[in-house]
Amino acid sequence: MPTRIYLVRHGATALTEEDRFAGASEVPLSDNGRHQVAALAERLRCDALDAVYASPLGRTIETAEIIGAPHGLEIRREPDLREIDYGRWEGRTRDEIERDFSAEYDAWQEDPLTVAPQGGESGVQVLARALPVMRRIVQQHRHRSVLVVSHKGTNRLLVSSLLGFDARGYRDRLDQSPAGLTILDFATEVRARLRLFNDVSHYEGMPTRAFQRRLSRWWIKP
Repeated sequence: MPTRIYLVRHGATALTEEDRFAGASEVPLSDNGRHQVAALAERLRCDALDAVYASPLGRTIETAEIIGAPHGLEIRREPDLREIDYGRWEGRTRDEIERDFSAEYDAWQEDPLTVAPQGGESGVQVLARALPVMRRIVQQHRHRSVLVVSHKGTNRLLVSSLLGFDARGYRDRLDQSPAGLTILDFATEVRARLRLFNDVSHYEGMPTRAFQRRLSRWWIKP
């Protein structure tokens, strides 16, 4: 039996719905986000989970608590699973960033793996802290199933690296919806197989707001 990781993004927040950058910012789940997560908790109620890990930010802890409650598991906080720190972009909309920091934003769009906003982190820096956490989780829970709750950017970077994709394209090629479920099976700490990606069938039919602007320019160029 492989080690199975249920990799989940936290539910929606008010800043998610306003399309604002909220990497290191503390923002709670919205009511919509709690409904999304409750639907996922019900979906996973009968799955056997050995442990629950989460980024220490409030929105990920609340997500982990809701999903973990039926399993009676204590949430293990992992600071290195936190979201990308967007530095001076934190709390701003994309339109504001493009207007006020256009050159910096253009460089980041071109190479988000190595370019960071002023005062923030690059994708390389996120992987340097998050990948060792994932490796340790797999080592400590061999042949078990574990819930890991993190963030949009961090999750996409982890999946890119674990599956051997060019991580420079993580924003163009991988999406990550609020309360989206991704399942990875590990034969060893470095050999992962993707079983499910960004599935939100547990809350299909719920009212949500979609933002075309969340996609990188790669998708919206004519």
